[in-house]
Amino acid sequence: MNEHEHDASTRPAVSRPRTAPEDPHPAGLRRELPAEVPAAAREDVPQEEPAGPVLTGRQRLVQGLWPPRLTRAQLIVAMLLFGLGFGLAVQVASHGEGDSALRGARQEDLVRILDELDDRTERLEDEKRGLEKQRDELENSSDQAEEARKQTIEKERQLGVLAGTVAAQGPGITMAIEDTNGTVEANMLLDAIQELRAAGAEAIQVNGVRVVAGTYLTDSGNGVDVDGNKITAPYRFKVIGKPQDLEPALHIPGGVVQTLEKEQATVTVERSTKIVVDALRAAERPDYARSSSR
Repeated sequence: MNEHEHDASTRPAVSRPRTAPEDPHPAGLRRELPAEVPAAAREDVPQEEPAGPVLTGRQRLVQGLWPPRLTRAQLIVAMLLFGLGFGLAVQVASHGEGDSALRGARQEDLVRILDELDDRTERLEDEKRGLEKQRDELENSSDQAEEARKQTIEKERQLGVLAGTVAAQGPGITMAIEDTNGTVEANMLLDAIQELRAAGAEAIQVNGVRVVAGTYLTDSGNGVDVDGNKITAPYRFKVIGKPQDLEPALHIPGGVVQTLEKEQATVTVERSTKIVVDALRAAERPDYARSSSR
């Protein structure tokens, strides 16, 4: 070992001076964090309690819908809808009563009702065709004045039959009502007249009294007054019209014949190819009504 090696081995080791560790954040970018709150201190802070019981979603929905907050317009609409529903319910109930009456009818009665409806439809179609024919004749006639005069005479004759001022004859029926118990009332005879008119009767005569549009019937002791003329049983009807329509109209379920038979009356209806209605009424001049044509 030489001198230099000996000096190096015996020289005490000199350590480097310690320096402060480098700050990862410069002084200007240092962030100040809030001091950590001790756990004990956090436990002492009072917690806010809810003001009321916690509601479920369904309870909140109920509170939002009730009580209802209606505006004036919504209230009016609700009242209109209520009125509409009530009207529909009444209409359905009335139709249900009519349906129940037909539901209890026999098959032959239903067929008869359908035939009567078909006959009424056919009569209306015939009337329509007749009016159209008159219109075409007036439009195509070379002498429109003469054609109009002929149609006026024919119309006057038809109106005379309806008004009872002229006699009439044609096919129809006769109906006799025997009332031995005196139970037939004026309203029953009026129902018979109305049913015959609805079936297409063009002229009606009851016990020698002509029935017209203004005819009225009232009870009178043991009989009935027709336009002030007292008639008694048996009541005999002479009716001009289509027999195939008139007779079934009297025999419909719950109709004229069944009602009279319930009152112990005997009803006989016969068809005929010639019925003569010769009872007349005097033409009456109206007191106030005047023709508006010029």
